[in-house]
Amino acid sequence: MLAVGNPFGIGQTVTLGIVSAKNRVASKDVNEDFIQTDAATNPGNSGGALVDTDGRLIGINTAILSRSGGNRGIGAAIPSNLCRWVMESLVKFGNVNRGFLGVEIQDLTPGLAQAFKTNNTQGALVSEVTPGSAAAAADLQSGDVIIRFNGQSVQDASQLKLQVAKAGPGSTVPIEVVRNSENKTFSVTLKKQPDNEMASATLQNDQNTTNGDALHGVTVSDLDYHARVELNIPGDVHGALVTEVDPTSPAYEAGIRTGDVILEINRDPIKNAQDAVNDTAKPMGNDTLVKIWGQGGMHYISVPNRMSVS
Repeated sequence: MLAVGNPFGIGQTVTLGIVSAKNRVASKDVNEDFIQTDAATNPGNSGGALVDTDGRLIGINTAILSRSGGNRGIGAAIPSNLCRWVMESLVKFGNVNRGFLGVEIQDLTPGLAQAFKTNNTQGALVSEVTPGSAAAAADLQSGDVIIRFNGQSVQDASQLKLQVAKAGPGSTVPIEVVRNSENKTFSVTLKKQPDNEMASATLQNDQNTTNGDALHGVTVSDLDYHARVELNIPGDVHGALVTEVDPTSPAYEAGIRTGDVILEINRDPIKNAQDAVNDTAKPMGNDTLVKIWGQGGMHYISVPNRMSVS
């Protein structure tokens, strides 16, 4: 690979490297799909071409990963196919016309794959379906694992986001999911992506601690008006508020934090703190599947069970 640019304003420069990886994502942005290269790139390379040794355009240099601001051998380029899609959308519509499915999704871990009874960790797990969205109209459900979109396999959540965006609003596409160990196919008509697509605290007077095997070390309380205001929790979120998590517990290691709201435990809806205590008193299997609302939205976490100690 050859990276062309004007690093630090010294003049046109060409550096040589290899493609280190594809499908890199720096954030949760829907249209990130970077090529990673070790060709030396520095401030001023952005907008320059990344070409192969035959001169064919591979991507557009965009960013570097560096603590110092200079080259550390990790450069990012937007793939040429993605650039072409953006260009054609701008020419045709005057803006980037992205499709919108209306789901919150996450990658599958081995623990989540086991909990949702799928044989591998490829696919995107649906953690929430937006009411009134294209996904809701097609009867997609929370807990579905999307494995194919519009005839193409889905490797992970970031790939699915890009596939949906590029399909465009108004497109009717097949989506294959794994639901309760069964493969199901749905026809979905995508909508237009909306133009506009929270801090934690520990409350006093906590009354409930999940001291059973499951979620040992997690303290919860009922979700009241004051907690909603303090933590900016939407009115349609219902469950048990996490007020404390033992830093040495499996729950903390799995990602549960103070300020999260437990929505489900092992697919059982949680309405209040007592529900959470009751459900965690009866652990099933080696792991507990927890659906939470947090600052990053709604998602599932698989927490290993352990025997409580006195």
